Amino acid sequence: MLPNPPAFSTTTAPALRLCLPISPPAAAASSSPPSFAVGRVSLRRRRRRRRRASFSGCRCSSSSHSEMEAGAGTALYPAHRCKTIYLVRHAQGIHNVEGEKDFAAYKSHALLDAQLTPLGWSQVDTLREHVTKSGLAKKIELVIVSPLLRTMQTAVGVFGGGNYTDGASASPLMVEGAGNSGRQPISSLNCPPFLAVEACREHLGVHPCDKRSSITKYRTLFPAIDFSLIENDEDVLWEPDVRETNESVALRGMKFFDWLWTREEKEIAIVSHSGFLYHTLNMYGKECHPTIAEELGKHFANCELRSMVLVDRSNLGSDASKYNFAGKIPTGLDMPSDVADEKEAEEASKN
Repeated sequence: MLPNPPAFSTTTAPALRLCLPISPPAAAASSSPPSFAVGRVSLRRRRRRRRRASFSGCRCSSSSHSEMEAGAGTALYPAHRCKTIYLVRHAQGIHNVEGEKDFAAYKSHALLDAQLTPLGWSQVDTLREHVTKSGLAKKIELVIVSPLLRTMQTAVGVFGGGNYTDGASASPLMVEGAGNSGRQPISSLNCPPFLAVEACREHLGVHPCDKRSSITKYRTLFPAIDFSLIENDEDVLWEPDVRETNESVALRGMKFFDWLWTREEKEIAIVSHSGFLYHTLNMYGKECHPTIAEELGKHFANCELRSMVLVDRSNLGSDASKYNFAGKIPTGLDMPSDVADEKEAEEASKN
């Protein structure tokens, strides 16, 4: 059985690294469900974490021999210690529109658990077309989604199985018209499983648009999404008078990526929020090359997708590669020339 997300605190440092391929600059060749601590994180503790975990940008380019001697700009990791993840911000929600007009609107209870706008659904359709044509839809083994209405609508619209047919053998991912969408039901057939995880939610507190509805309600709207990792039916994490700090969001995000490594899937989509993605990636980017840090540090547009490689640089992942082969079967003599040179040098040093 796969572990649940760990309890989130600010005392355990993440041990993963993310790599993202970029183009060269133009001028240059746990078993318990998640919980959250909302509040300030000391600067000293943050710096200690930054020294122990980072995002690494892997940039490959042609180099002369002398340039290679000066220091390589690439990195190699065993394939079985890597996962490919696809980070997606939800499509346009009604809170995005109202907040653009007046930031104070984010505190309006009329925007509670904000749903997608008609334009947002058009963005969903466009991204769905992209992931289908690019072949990405067939590669993804799991979709992890923040349990808010706008993220779940985005996730099932982009990665779901298409139109649902009454009488189908499996429950729909989304029922007809869920969240005032005006959309047809979405099938859970011919698509990856969907798992709701609170750890990748937006900033907690103050803004009603970031408060989720009950899991009981969600199960009626999104029957085929797995909500088993969420402990409380009502939203006990959101507080009306306390807004989660940026540092807390970032540290929560890094621990989420640590937990993500414990999953057996190698190709995972995560549908989340602007603030969660922005602050998490910026925290990792502090140890990166400026070019990589700049790319990581950009805000996600609505319904933007970015692919990255999640690298285990500790002992979080212990599974052996299913593609590696030990060799020497049948057994035989196989001393390489460089080892022979070393042995010859050892013999010479004895004389």
